[in-house]
Amino acid sequence: MASDRVHAALPNPPSQSEEENKEEEKAFGNIFAELESVDLPLGTTLRSIYDDQPNAHKRFMEKLDARIRNHDREIEKMCNFHHQGFVDAITELLKVRADSEKLMGQVTDTNRRLQEAGREVTAQTEEVIRCRIQQRNMAITVEKLQLCIPVLEMYSKLKEQLESKRYYAALKTMEQLEKVYIPRVSQYRFCQIMAENLPRLREEIKEISMSDLKDFLESIRKHSDKVGETAMRQAQQHRTFNSAVAKQASIGQYTKPVYSLNGRTHSHTHNGLMMDDDTGDEDEADEEVLTAQDLVDFSPVYRCLHIYTVLGDRETFENYYRKQRKKQARLVLQPQANMHETVEGYRRYFNQIVGFFVVEDHILHATQGLVTRAFTDELWNMALSKIIAVLRTHSSYCDDPDLVLELKNLIVIFADTLQGYGFSVNRLFDLLFEVRDQYNETLLKKWALVFREIFELDNYSPIPVETEEEYKLVISRFPFHDAEIEKQDFPKKLPMSQSVPQIYTQVKEFIYASLKFSESLHRSSTEIDDMLRKSTNLLLTRTLSSCLQNLIKKPHIGLTELVQIIINTTHLEQACRYLEEFITNITNVSPETVHTTRLYGLSTFKDARHAAEGEIYTKLNQKIDEFIQLADYEWGMAESDGRASGYLMDLINFLRSTFQVFTHLPGKVAQTACMSACKHLSTSLMQMLLDTELKQISMGAIQQFNLDVIQCELFASSEPVPGFQGDTLQLAFIDLRQLLDLFMVWDWSTYLADYGQPTSKYLRVNPATALALLEKVYRGMKDTSKKNNIFSQFRKNDRDKQKLIETVVKQLRSLVNGMSS
Repeated sequence: MASDRVHAALPNPPSQSEEENKEEEKAFGNIFAELESVDLPLGTTLRSIYDDQPNAHKRFMEKLDARIRNHDREIEKMCNFHHQGFVDAITELLKVRADSEKLMGQVTDTNRRLQEAGREVTAQTEEVIRCRIQQRNMAITVEKLQLCIPVLEMYSKLKEQLESKRYYAALKTMEQLEKVYIPRVSQYRFCQIMAENLPRLREEIKEISMSDLKDFLESIRKHSDKVGETAMRQAQQHRTFNSAVAKQASIGQYTKPVYSLNGRTHSHTHNGLMMDDDTGDEDEADEEVLTAQDLVDFSPVYRCLHIYTVLGDRETFENYYRKQRKKQARLVLQPQANMHETVEGYRRYFNQIVGFFVVEDHILHATQGLVTRAFTDELWNMALSKIIAVLRTHSSYCDDPDLVLELKNLIVIFADTLQGYGFSVNRLFDLLFEVRDQYNETLLKKWALVFREIFELDNYSPIPVETEEEYKLVISRFPFHDAEIEKQDFPKKLPMSQSVPQIYTQVKEFIYASLKFSESLHRSSTEIDDMLRKSTNLLLTRTLSSCLQNLIKKPHIGLTELVQIIINTTHLEQACRYLEEFITNITNVSPETVHTTRLYGLSTFKDARHAAEGEIYTKLNQKIDEFIQLADYEWGMAESDGRASGYLMDLINFLRSTFQVFTHLPGKVAQTACMSACKHLSTSLMQMLLDTELKQISMGAIQQFNLDVIQCELFASSEPVPGFQGDTLQLAFIDLRQLLDLFMVWDWSTYLADYGQPTSKYLRVNPATALALLEKVYRGMKDTSKKNNIFSQFRKNDRDKQKLIETVVKQLRSLVNGMSS
């Protein structure tokens, strides 16, 4: 390094010694050596020249000039030494140049000829090389193509499978491409593109298959109706066949009468529609039995299931399918708002539900694990609860028994269909008992209208029979047997009115209608018998009884009609045992069977008869009141007219003619009505005398009133209704008779003396009653005296009678006070 160098000091002036000059020469020699060197930096060396001593630069320049001159002498010597050789070499070179030009011409010519001669060989050689290269490339290409062609073929096959929608096969092809073919040629760009496309194709297949599944779900939702209709029709055909076999087995036994609420006879119900047995049998026999697979293409489900299984995403597919089917189930279970109006609404509802579960049952058995029995049972239980709630609600709106009956038939076919597919339907049959109650209610409402119409059209007179044919026609409709009437010659009259056979016939029609609902419920004869008897009891005890009660209470029903109603109910009551026999013949259940329900018709008709009897008593009393209101007594008359009042004679004539109508009534009813009328008449007359608004009565009015009571007693003694013993009927007027006798005889001393004695002549005269009437008579006497201005004379002539009246009044008041205390 420059920093490590040691430079010699510059030489001293000439005055120095020779030794010092040597050192100085040595030092400058080192400096020149460093300057002549090209590897060392000059800065440090030059700095040492100028930094040592004064005048060092001058000495350095002197030494440098000497150094340069020395080198020039050496160069000159060297040039002088080599000059001759240089000259000789130049001379030789000039000689060679001419030969070299000649040689160059020869070489150039030779090269030209050689090039011309080798041009063809070169061309052939290049062609050979090119062919060899092509051959090698072709061999390499064939080798690579042999590896690529299977890949391309498989990819082309994949495209064809995708175009033909063979997605499951396409997935298998993709799997082979990925695992076998593409790894062999993975270095090629097209294979990389293929490999990159395969996941996208898989996703496309998933999307396409899922789209197909969605289309399938949408399609099956629309076509569930058709699937369900087919399944229910097959179930109906199977049930009809079994019913026909059962009928063949029971030939010779009792045959049920055929009945229809709308008047048309039918033998069975086809999917809720009334049809004849013979209609369409050949068509049904020839019709091909279709299954769900025949009606629905399930390939989208299978395809999608296989695709998702291959893709390792089966669980996602299963969850999606089940979720969508649950949603569809909820949609299917939603009824139309007006479903209850027609049977078609119910049929569509049931068809859709059956179609839904038939599809699920097919999926359950055709696939492995897509749906499970637990899943279908869960769906069914959910659907069953909804179905029962819907049917409860909509059936409650239905007031047409024909529609309820058709609904029942639909429910039975619906239950039988699903039971055939392994679903539990016990709750549906339990629901049918509720629908049966609804059916009975609609029947009761319908028959209430029928009964009401019968009662309105009845003339409430005995049935006239002109010929034997008419008589047989009547007794064929109603079980009537009377030996005396049968012995009579035609024309003759039957005691009941025309409503009796009509009511009896309608009760039988009701039993037929109730029986229609009990069919196909898978119940024993005993249970059916019990159902019929209970529904018939409801008809008798509630509907018919209510109609009779309302009929009896109607204002236009008179006494004659009430009498006929009593006669009618008597005959209907006697016919109840024939109704029991009728039910027994239908059900083949002996009435002696334990727990057999009895008909309550006896009590129904007895209650109606009692109500009619009470209404007779009431109307009689009302009629009596109407006549009483016509009474126009002159309570201040001096003397009586000597004859009974006109209103009372009219009343007695009315009662006499009325009681003649009662001859067809049971004896006790007529006697009770007669006694009730007489008692009410007696009470009304007594109330007329004791009316608080009546302040005074003359003795002449008492005498006139007595004549009226005598007519009442004569009427009672004439036995207007046979069967009374002695003067029983006259006792109805005993209170009036004793009271009037007391005033007519003026036998107060006997009354007061014998009061309270069992043998008293005036035992039925109450002191308060006697006092009230006596005060009215007393006021009448005084008022009469004032008007005639003879009161003073009265006091003079009848002072004893006045004192007697005052004394009697005091005694009567004391008796009344004693009774009140």
